Amino acid sequence: MPTVLIIPTGIGCQQGGFAGDGLPVARLLAAASGCLVTHPNVLNAAVLYWPDDRIHYTEGWALDRFCQRQTALRPHHRHCLGLLLDGGLEPELLERHRQVAAAARFSLGLSIGPEVVTPEPLGVCLEQGASGMSWGGVNRVDLLLDAGRLLQNRGATAVAVVTRFPDESPTSSPLQNYRHGRGVDALAGAEAVISHLLVRELGLPCAHAPAVRPLPLLSDVDPRAAAEELGYTFLPSVLAGLSRAPRLIPAAAARMGDLLACQVGALVAPHGALGGAAVLAASERGIPILAVHNPSQLEVTAEALGLEGVIHVANYQEAAGVVLSLREGLDPGAFQRPLGQTGPERTRG
Repeated sequence: MPTVLIIPTGIGCQQGGFAGDGLPVARLLAAASGCLVTHPNVLNAAVLYWPDDRIHYTEGWALDRFCQRQTALRPHHRHCLGLLLDGGLEPELLERHRQVAAAARFSLGLSIGPEVVTPEPLGVCLEQGASGMSWGGVNRVDLLLDAGRLLQNRGATAVAVVTRFPDESPTSSPLQNYRHGRGVDALAGAEAVISHLLVRELGLPCAHAPAVRPLPLLSDVDPRAAAEELGYTFLPSVLAGLSRAPRLIPAAAARMGDLLACQVGALVAPHGALGGAAVLAASERGIPILAVHNPSQLEVTAEALGLEGVIHVANYQEAAGVVLSLREGLDPGAFQRPLGQTGPERTRG
């Protein structure tokens, strides 16, 4: 039963808001559903990753389009990966990322295709709103898109982009909070903007890896952020994920074997992050929405939006049980005790 998992980036989710700590959730829901569509924020863990043929690695903007019935997902197992490198990378960081690409080719057997370095720095900027959520952008969007189009013209079927992010002082409060498990990933919001721009322009699977200088050793780093402490680069998980990402096909051109939104049997999202395009599209079509208790900086709840029929669950293990029940054609309410309840707690608008 195809299931969509969303854990938005840059909002400080207690589970899935750090360095790939949503990956165990994805593995569990993939096992429960047999087919999971989710986005890089859930799956990328810097140099760590987990291959699973049941998981469809789909960039966030493309995932929204999928849920809105605009895009179909076509399983694909051998992309030619184009490497888009920011002209603002220092020589050492540039070489480190080229070494990752070489290792991915000769150690993992991935098909690494063309490389483009932008002629000038892209100029990534980072911001954090009063709510604590992170966001940002790129000053030279023109150079970013030109480089993406050049890679596509040279035969790339998926694009991994590496941009130079501003270095933050190791003693800054936001970074210290994040490394100790109390804050928001300051890089995440800008990362999402970069990948959205490329996917919308190219129609290809894309994902982003930020380039920053390694941080000083911290002995008490929060385990959820530990994956980002392991090396010089976040690119390995991006290349591994993109290598088997589904192709993005206009829904009108779908064929047998493609994954369509009409096949989706459930959508799983944090209880306070239900205002996104994918969730609202699923709600309009009556797809069961599982709202998992996963605190963040957002409080866009089912009650606030007036969404009906939302199933509230306490954690992702409970969500997996509900997904499995739906997959087997069982009424989740049949498991509730005491009798008299009609199902897991549902919100009425």
